[in-house]
Amino acid sequence: MRNNVGVDYDCIVVGGGHAGIEASLAAARLGFSTLLITQNPDRIGALSCNPAIGGLSKGNLVREIDALGGEMGKLIDKTMIQYRVLNRSRGPAVQAPRAQADKWRYQAEARLVLEQEARVLIFMDTVIDLLVSADGRCVEGVVTERGQRITAKAVVLTTGTFMEGKIFIGEYDAQQGRLGEAAALGLGRNLRRRGFLVGRLKTGTPARIAGDSIDYAVLERQDGELMRPFSFDVEQAFSERASSPCWITHTTPKTHDIIRANIHRSPLYGGKIIGAGPRYCPSIEDKVVRFPEREEHHLFIEPEGLFTNEMYLNGASSSLPEDVQRDFIHSIPGLESARITRPAYAVEYDFLDPLDLYPTLESKRLEGFFVAGQTNGSSGYEEAAAQGIMAGINAALKLRKDPPLLLGRAEAYIGVLIDDLTTLGTKEPYRMFTSRAEHRLVLRHDTADARLSPKARGIGLISEQRWERFVRKIRGLDAIGEILRSGKTPGLKEQEARGFASYLRPHAGDTLERALTDAAVSMSDSVTIAPELRDFPAEWLERVILDIRYAGYIEKEGRTVARATKMDAIKLDAGMDYNALTGLSSEAREKLTQVRPLSLGQAARIPGVRQGDIALLMVLAKRDEGNV
Repeated sequence: MRNNVGVDYDCIVVGGGHAGIEASLAAARLGFSTLLITQNPDRIGALSCNPAIGGLSKGNLVREIDALGGEMGKLIDKTMIQYRVLNRSRGPAVQAPRAQADKWRYQAEARLVLEQEARVLIFMDTVIDLLVSADGRCVEGVVTERGQRITAKAVVLTTGTFMEGKIFIGEYDAQQGRLGEAAALGLGRNLRRRGFLVGRLKTGTPARIAGDSIDYAVLERQDGELMRPFSFDVEQAFSERASSPCWITHTTPKTHDIIRANIHRSPLYGGKIIGAGPRYCPSIEDKVVRFPEREEHHLFIEPEGLFTNEMYLNGASSSLPEDVQRDFIHSIPGLESARITRPAYAVEYDFLDPLDLYPTLESKRLEGFFVAGQTNGSSGYEEAAAQGIMAGINAALKLRKDPPLLLGRAEAYIGVLIDDLTTLGTKEPYRMFTSRAEHRLVLRHDTADARLSPKARGIGLISEQRWERFVRKIRGLDAIGEILRSGKTPGLKEQEARGFASYLRPHAGDTLERALTDAAVSMSDSVTIAPELRDFPAEWLERVILDIRYAGYIEKEGRTVARATKMDAIKLDAGMDYNALTGLSSEAREKLTQVRPLSLGQAARIPGVRQGDIALLMVLAKRDEGNV
């Protein structure tokens, strides 16, 4: 595999999940030869758990990945079979798109886009160790199970649930990363040997059942909306595409009785599983134990794809034995005769402490070694892909000897995600929520391109054609704003003559911009009054109207963002010896030494670091700045 630059590849990516896909494509598109090593190329991009992309805050992540030049948005656009915007009844800050995917086509499309990328080569093997420089400071490649020693200037680790993975179904366990797929053994042990902080986490997935064994007559049907694109490259809805329904049912007291009677057979409660599970996506047995007062829990039955009979039981994750799974599933309305095609199971796996990473996702212990996805302690496809693209970008920028790309908490949900992981760490699988973002009103999913595409353009991940489309859109938004500022609502006589709704009367003679601050005045009203607005996509007009209605809140949030940005702009030396600083509290010394923050803002977000500690660090930073 040796090439003429003295190393086999510029970048090696370990793992073909959602983080690995984005990391490989980002590094390759920024000009570097990239080897993607995966145990099974046929499982690249597998939707291991739920057959869906997006959701609350997760949909925002997908759109941010797309705005940075990533692929996840395009993949779900090609393969969605249902689309909905969640939280429509609530404010825009907590709304987000979610789409059901044809999971088999999704992974086929993911593999295809990698194979079509000229600088990416997919290689089937299992990585068991790293190649490290003689002084132990830099990564130099990887060692594989078959004895290959492949060199590279940068390595991105994205092993998902496979590193020392072990699955559990009742009394049964096996060394697997997914049911029927062998774990990646050896790497976790060797990382421990090299001094990395390695822990264990647990996640799980529900059973799949045959769709033709479900009694749909007793279920609540959940249809989708008009399918709209996640990718900013696509401006039209997928109006010609048929939508597949999902279904809602619930557990019963009998379900809970069956689970309680067999809880001793759960590896989770029997002590076989030591890794912490996801707090916000618990197993069904966890729900029954933790919420004994609840008589039912909702379950969502989702199609796995257009060319399969399998259905996914969202909300019924479990590690109970298969006979217990069968019994409690048959106690659920509509599933009395359900045939299980794949059992639910839990999986426990190794992860690396994300406090060992800089916000670039580069290791503090080993230069050129980046880590992304579930290997960092996160959960979810979207969280993994978001870290993957940032790891790939920063690996490439390091190879170019350019400054890294760091996203602030006020710039992107991706910034919140990475800052939380690298500043706070995690003891359980980390999941993104809107509530984690202090500035969520400015992080709406519809504004991701305006926030991030200029950054992607600056490093070279946005094509000329896409940039021209973006510039055209920004000009269009400005034009819409000008029309709304200059257009007037008709006077009372004209309103009566044209049959306008009564709620417009208080706004007679007002500008459309002012009238639209009233939630009763709709987008269609503005188009009726100013027909030239029909020349623009509805999504553009909706975005401008949201900005108008929340202008006061956005302005207030902007002041908070400005203060936070000033703190993040004050840089700290990552190699600073905090133990040598007098005046710091002992807890601050310990926490700052562990995290090694890159900015004053990051230092201020570390639990245990006090205001007095921050004041001292600010004085030191200003002094050092003056010496430059």
